[in-house]
Amino acid sequence: MEVCARESCVLLERNLTPVGILAASPGPQAEAKRYTRVFGRDAAICALGMAGSGVPALERGAVASLDALAALQAPNGQIPKFVDEGASEADFWYLGCIDATLWWLLAVHHLRCASRDAALAQRWRPNVERALQWLQAQEHQRFFLLQQNEASDWADVMPRSGFVLYTNALWYRVKQLFGLAGVEETRYHFNHLFHPFNRDLPECRRARLLGHYVRRSARNRDLYLSFVNLSTFGDEGDVLGNLLAILFGLASESMSQRIAHVLQQRVGALPVRAVLDPVERGSALWRDYMNRHRQNLEHQYHNGGIWPFIGSFWVMSLAALGKTQQARAALIDLARANSLDGWRFTEWFHGTTLEPMGMAGQSWNAATFLLARQAAHTGGWGHV
Repeated sequence: MEVCARESCVLLERNLTPVGILAASPGPQAEAKRYTRVFGRDAAICALGMAGSGVPALERGAVASLDALAALQAPNGQIPKFVDEGASEADFWYLGCIDATLWWLLAVHHLRCASRDAALAQRWRPNVERALQWLQAQEHQRFFLLQQNEASDWADVMPRSGFVLYTNALWYRVKQLFGLAGVEETRYHFNHLFHPFNRDLPECRRARLLGHYVRRSARNRDLYLSFVNLSTFGDEGDVLGNLLAILFGLASESMSQRIAHVLQQRVGALPVRAVLDPVERGSALWRDYMNRHRQNLEHQYHNGGIWPFIGSFWVMSLAALGKTQQARAALIDLARANSLDGWRFTEWFHGTTLEPMGMAGQSWNAATFLLARQAAHTGGWGHV
């Protein structure tokens, strides 16, 4: 584990540029697929592990990453999906990229708490205000949950839309950290909408109707649904969304334990899959774009591939639940996954064959390993 921590720092330093942390190590393949950019979500997640690392270059790189994203923030407040290498042009994805703004805000708060630089308390202040305003404009006024387009968060080749589990777990935490109104209302509707199997029904008639559509055909799997929209929902078992619900305190103690139990039954030699049950071709949720480049087929990429960075959140969740031995065992498996092929830090692995797939030198694998290592030894997850 100590070797993996050292290799993680080496990789992060190698992927640093004057304008922040790149998504993956530079090279012909990474450049062709545009991984040599400062991505909003990737860089913000990396900043969580880089800040407070004790490595000056990484701590400076965390600040530089948030600076580069803030500099090209849209006039309406949205943080870019990515900025190019020269930090002169921003991209905001096809249908909008909602989670980059959420992760950027979490990273801002984390850096302010982890750094000894008092100036960070005021840094990005106008950017934070605009980012919060942009998000609040997308909050449903009765459910207090964010609404989003299809395929507009990290899993941008998955058909999630409307109210999305992963996004709203992040929104709840942002509301907590920045003192926004309606925090408890968000938690209430989060639990009723994404797990509508309890006997008590929400007061809002429209919320009850959304739950009715789910209960007609879904079963209680002791997991939150990945998304809920009018008459449609995702029952594929979004692992990252469920883990964030545990980490951010959205799930009750009993619900957290049930989620962990379900996931423990499905974790193999390499932790963990993006979804437990991939969306199959021909199903109601299948979209033609999932077949583009044959990338998002069953057990691949977002549709059931094994992502080491999600494995880090699995370690952190186990530690948060007091499952110290399991957390440390999962951390060892995670270190092994990163070490394969000469410390390749593989982006993802095939969900059944375990074949290394995607880009090498993935920055967030390294940064989240540092977070997971800290959590496995302390039982906490810093200021996030």
